[in-house]
Amino acid sequence: MKVSAGDRLPALKVDVTARTVIMGASSSRDWQPQHHDHAWALNRAGTRDIFLNTPNQGGWIERYLTDWTGPAGRLGKMRFRMRRSICVGDALVFDGVVRSVSTDAAGCTWADVDVTLSVGEDSATECVARIAVPASDADNPWARRGDDWTPDAPGPLELNSQRS
Repeated sequence: MKVSAGDRLPALKVDVTARTVIMGASSSRDWQPQHHDHAWALNRAGTRDIFLNTPNQGGWIERYLTDWTGPAGRLGKMRFRMRRSICVGDALVFDGVVRSVSTDAAGCTWADVDVTLSVGEDSATECVARIAVPASDADNPWARRGDDWTPDAPGPLELNSQRS
């Protein structure tokens, strides 16, 4: 897979349904009522409806990245910041751009990717991820172990956002 800084990932649109929210929360054993009880979310949490929990968003981001890389891509690290709730009825759009590409001392090729989850004009979640991609047809990031697997190199992942 040939990857270069500035490459755009294809957009992914997800219509958020009650099933999406509830199944994601239940699969991560998050029984908090704001993720399954509409009345509680409105009256107690003050949101428009039930909303995606943190592990659910993390899973969708991972899916977005591995859809792009295919089965040989291996997520090494990611950091994300949720800016607003993503509720039932929202049309969630994933966009990504490759920030940089580097090769570590073990020969592993890393793509640092900025990902934005948007609802309408609003950025709902911002993410930066480091994902290993094959350096050649013979390379398999999933075969790397020990010193050949260094997701923390070359440095910490920082979100680009100016907001705190």
